[in-house]
Amino acid sequence: MANIQSSEKKNRQRIKNEARNASQKSAMRTAVKKLRAAIAAKDPKQTDALLKAATKLIARLGGRGVIKKRTASRGISRLTAASRAKA
Repeated sequence: MANIQSSEKKNRQRIKNEARNASQKSAMRTAVKKLRAAIAAKDPKQTDALLKAATKLIARLGGRGVIKKRTASRGISRLTAASRAKA
């Protein structure tokens, strides 16, 4: 355990940031899972709405550094291609 005041503060920040990032990653995975289910169900209207929401979420997390930018870009590309192929 940290004994220095600045180390204690940094540790509190780390814990808070880890919790926030985990929550956001979980929301992203849920959005992707819902989109893939809609693609499998061949529901084009729902697929388009979920694709827009998932893309927006993934891009935001990539921009904030929760996930890497290129990982976000690759994920968006693959989801878009999958939704277009099934539609």
